[in-house]
Order: sequence, then C-alpha cells, then structure tokens
Amino acid sequence: MKTVGELSLLVCLIIVCFNGRGWSQRLPRPQPQQSQVPCFFIFGDSLVDNGNNNGMLTLARANYRPYGIDFPQGTTGRFTNGRTFVDALETGIAAQLMGFTRYIPPYSRARGPELLRGVNYASGAAGIRDETGDNLGAHSSMNGQVANFANTVMQMRRLFRGDTNALSSYLNTCIYYCGLGSNDYLNNYFMPNFYTTSSDFTTKAYADALIQDYTRQLTQLHSLGARKVIVTAVGPIGCIPYQLARYHGNSSRCNENINQAILLFNSELRKLVDRFNGGQLQGAKFVYLDSYKSSNDLYQNGTAYGFEVIDKGCCGVGRNNGQITCLPLQQPCADRRKYLFWDAFHPTELANVIFAQSAYQSQSYTYPVNIQQLVTL
Repeated sequence: MKTVGELSLLVCLIIVCFNGRGWSQRLPRPQPQQSQVPCFFIFGDSLVDNGNNNGMLTLARANYRPYGIDFPQGTTGRFTNGRTFVDALETGIAAQLMGFTRYIPPYSRARGPELLRGVNYASGAAGIRDETGDNLGAHSSMNGQVANFANTVMQMRRLFRGDTNALSSYLNTCIYYCGLGSNDYLNNYFMPNFYTTSSDFTTKAYADALIQDYTRQLTQLHSLGARKVIVTAVGPIGCIPYQLARYHGNSSRCNENINQAILLFNSELRKLVDRFNGGQLQGAKFVYLDSYKSSNDLYQNGTAYGFEVIDKGCCGVGRNNGQITCLPLQQPCADRRKYLFWDAFHPTELANVIFAQSAYQSQSYTYPVNIQQLVTL
C-alpha cells in the first residue's frame, strides 16, 4: 500500500514526463518516498534557517564551526549544534514523524524537480516587518520569503506543464510551516537605539500591527496554494541567555516585560487561526503551535528532560555565554545533551527534537489538532 506522499509524487512525475519535453528530460527516476505528505514548505528565521543566509552580507550567519558540530552533514548554516525543529519534524529521530528521507533544501540552492519535495525559505534575523533585523545586515523578511515562494510556484508550473489545476491540487496537500515574530521583538521593538517602534507603538498596538501584516502574508500564501499551515507562537525570549545576560546584570532572572509583550502577540495569533479556520480562508486548516508553552515547560522542568543547564549557552562568550554567539572554531561544551540552549539565542538539537516529537504526536502544544492529525486532513 502506497502512502499519500508516494502516490502524489508519482502522479506529479507522470504528469511531467508525459506532457512534453523540456524539464521532463531532466527528471530523475522516481525514488521510494515514505513521507506522510508530498512536500513541506518552511518560512521563518534563524530557528529554522538551513543555509539561506550563507551567501548574504550579514552577521546572522552560522556557516562555520562549531555550528553543525553534531549534524550529519556538518556545518550547513543551521544555527544550532545539530538538527533544527523542522529537521526533526521532517525526518524524525526515534520516530519517523513526517517521514522524509532527505532534508528539505534551502531556497538558495533548490532547483528543478527537487522543488516537488518542498523548499526552506527561512532566513536568520528575518521578521514579519521588513526592517526587522536590519541591524544585523542582509536577510529575507517574510514578505521576501512569500515572494520567493511565488517564484517557486511559477517554476513548479513548468514542471506541471502549465496544468494549474494539478499544481493547485498538489500544493493543497503539502504542509506549510511559518515561524516568524521573534526578531520583530529581539531585533526591532526592544532595540530602541536602532528602531523607533517602541516609541511609535504600545506593546498592544505593536502586536496588532504585526498580526495585521502577518494576516496579509498568510493570506498571500493561501492564494498561492497553501492550505495546511502551522503557525508558531513566539517563545519566551525574555529567558534566553542573551536576555539573561542583559537584564540588569542578573544572570538568572527572565525579563518578564519582554515575555508579557510576546504573550499579547501570541494571543492574537491564536485568534487569527480561529478566524482562518472559521471560514475567512476557504479550505484553510491552520494549526497554532504554542512554542511559548513548550519552551517554558522545558525551562521550568529541565531536569525531567535531562537538561542540567537551562540558563547558559553551550557555546558563546560573556555572562551566560549570552553576550556574543559562538565564535569561529570555538570549543563548545562537551555534552550538548545537558544544555537547553546551544548559544545566546537558539536551542540545542535535543530541545528541538523533544519539541518536534511532542508537536507531532500529542496535543500538549498544538491547537486545534496536532501535526500528525493535520497531515491526514
């Protein structure tokens, strides 16, 4: 019995190969595909970037050791020691989860028939707002990522020989992950020396402005074919090593001013999911992924998951290893599995894996269904 992923990919390849020449001549022979869905498209920031920033003029890059020290392919541009959350969701660790046999490629190098499996558009320092992250250099904002997806859809139309109905049906079955917002606070609102947003908006008005922009962007994705969409809450970034090192010199106390501002955004994002699912977007099936709750649970109950260090980066410089991220060729901590955070901003591979397994299989951090259920809808 073939899976949905096998059948969808096989149908797609048949459509391409038997409808003319051109790209069809360069299609590889179909390989066994065990994925739960035919394709996976990823939008986000450094939490899920897998190399899109490598060629950009930016400080938000991770294409050097010790980043990727535990990743099977070595240093790729991932901002952690091993797999990101979406990596763990794609291929699984102990369980197969979504069941992809290869990692989804970054947009910077995805080409031809490879697009059929999906693309990762995430970019370190990216935000919902275009100016977010400018303090770090070049990046691709959510608006830019949506534009890149539109370009991908145009390329895929060639693979489908102009059959827009077949392409639309194919894209409707894919899973889409959108994880933006963290940098709109870290590298925008709470950086008053570089941005004016904290004086232009109250925290509530800023959350509303972000949701307004995000609504438009997600609606554009829907118009391009996205139906099964995971949107991720912003985590408690007032508790990351970077903020712990900055907060009045206290190395263990979270900045609750930041966390409370983020909760305003998260609350509105969950309401947006209800509106989309309630008929605002036809055929939409959105899932709200509560990464704030999951991260807070790991932070509050770290020992239950084997974490012995929850307030310091495994790699970095200064208080809490949080004032500067990992330096090139820096020696990280010996046992990464004991650390919740890899560097000043990003979780370790183990934290990503734990979250991915919970989000896929249980409903502790997902609403209204978990990811496994979303796949089958």
